[in-house]
Amino acid sequence: MRLNQNILLLGKKVVLVPYTAEHVPRYHEWMKSEELQRLTASEPLTLEQEYAMQRSWREDADKCTFIVLDAERWQAQPDATEESCMAGDVNLFLTDLGDPSLGEVEVMIAEPGCRGRGFGTEAVLMMMSYGLTKLGLTKFEAKIGQGNEPSLRMFQKLHFEQVAVSSVFQEVTLRLTMSEPERRWLLEQTSHVEEKPYGAGS
Repeated sequence: MRLNQNILLLGKKVVLVPYTAEHVPRYHEWMKSEELQRLTASEPLTLEQEYAMQRSWREDADKCTFIVLDAERWQAQPDATEESCMAGDVNLFLTDLGDPSLGEVEVMIAEPGCRGRGFGTEAVLMMMSYGLTKLGLTKFEAKIGQGNEPSLRMFQKLHFEQVAVSSVFQEVTLRLTMSEPERRWLLEQTSHVEEKPYGAGS
């Protein structure tokens, strides 16, 4: 999605930056992990395919992707490359043509040392706030593998409720509808987030 290609979102634990070609080699290394392939229901890609995927995600109007950086590491080392601070990614998919107010949210904290530290929670809150305020979304869905207890717990903590279980795909669908109290809650949770211009190319 080109809408987010020039912005950076600065939170307390994480920084969200657009997915650029600079991030692809590290992302490609992550996705060689069989565990991550299983948790994200992904097939392994070649490096060339990964670059093509990054380009298509930037161009596609129905996908909004940010790379999640470790904010502490990113701020402590001004000359550090973004690649060395990468923790994972967070996505919004606007794939329901019948309902443009619905976004499917997906998060992956791929770096083992960054798990269990609240990075995924803050990244999802920041992404939902972006979807609410910039994309006009009022409903969010998450599809989680039945065995992925940490993700299920995280989304339930963020007020998502289970609406469906697919035994075929071994997947649980959770949903959050933005009532006025939920909207206020989300904006309060993300009131510290700063939006800044993002200068890296590609």
